[in-house]
Amino acid sequence: MRIVDAQVHVWGADTPERPWPRGGNPKPHREIPWTAAELVAGMDAAGIDAAVIVPPGWEGERNDLALAAVAQYPGRFAVMGRFDPLLHDPFDAFERWRDQPGMLGVRFTFHSARGGALLLEPAMASVWAAAERHGVPLMIRALPSMLPVVSDIATRHPGLQLALDHLAIPQGATDGAAFAHLPALIDLARHPNVALKATCMPAYTTDLFPHAALHAPLRAIVDAYGPDRVFWGSDVSRLPGTYRDSVLQWTAHMPWLDRASIESIMGGALCRWLRWSPSPQ
Repeated sequence: MRIVDAQVHVWGADTPERPWPRGGNPKPHREIPWTAAELVAGMDAAGIDAAVIVPPGWEGERNDLALAAVAQYPGRFAVMGRFDPLLHDPFDAFERWRDQPGMLGVRFTFHSARGGALLLEPAMASVWAAAERHGVPLMIRALPSMLPVVSDIATRHPGLQLALDHLAIPQGATDGAAFAHLPALIDLARHPNVALKATCMPAYTTDLFPHAALHAPLRAIVDAYGPDRVFWGSDVSRLPGTYRDSVLQWTAHMPWLDRASIESIMGGALCRWLRWSPSPQ
């Protein structure tokens, strides 16, 4: 099957020539930059055909390295880019957003100090409306406390595509604490314009590979949303265990999923949602 990773990062060093913003941003997954070449090598070893790059928050509102990776490795990558609604008009920017080679949509991170304040900014009202009007899918990193806001946005903008990163699990939560918000998450499934990214799942359990303790909550999520609105992803730069095991967790150790559902979750659904046809060369 074609396997497409819903979330990976690339980033450069914090240098005077290309400085990172200061204050309120998350810390990098590691001190050494993660390059597109390293990512491709890992994908090839793990049997992954393509991936969606989401530029990390610690670099600020930059898309340059992600777009460069698209150009360097044709057909392997697409980008859910960053956008600052406090500096730019989304109605103007989103009209041509997907004209950028490899650019499929926008990702917002609301789980950091800086991001949490952004969610409540009045300027975000224009983002939801502009993305709906121009058909720009959004990925958002939200926390459980923000799910009522997500529900309200999905209700007011039924044509807006929203995918929630990491099942909205708080950073550092594991096992029962990671899924305490499961009823609220399942309730969101009533909105057909909301999807979930089951990304970096091994980080949210203390159970060793193949992480059987995750079966019950993941099955509840797939049952609620269907395999066309659940997207596998690794977030490999902070992934516990191996890249290959993160694939096998779904393709070889989920006996309650049929082949068609696995193919959908492992990339088919994501590509349909983002209107993307990877063509690795």
